[in-house]
Amino acid sequence: MVTAIVMIKAETGLVPETATSVAALDGVSEVYSVTGEWDLIAIARVPRHEDLADLIPGRLNKVQGVLRTETHTAFRAYSDVDLEAAFALGLE
Repeated sequence: MVTAIVMIKAETGLVPETATSVAALDGVSEVYSVTGEWDLIAIARVPRHEDLADLIPGRLNKVQGVLRTETHTAFRAYSDVDLEAAFALGLE
């Protein structure tokens, strides 16, 4: 699984609507409204690096209200939480 952290600058006045639309995209697991330079941070999880090209420039950047993005691909996860196990619940 490939994880990317996507910082999103949203159009003023459309942050909640933009966040809801981004969160509905297949491959986006979480969206947070945040303080600072960026308005939203989305966590994308896809099977392959190539899928990021479809998701981010192909769909996420086209969501109404998205002005610009900056994407960071995760190399490793350092966490006490087993995210793979949490996302695999109920899957056989």
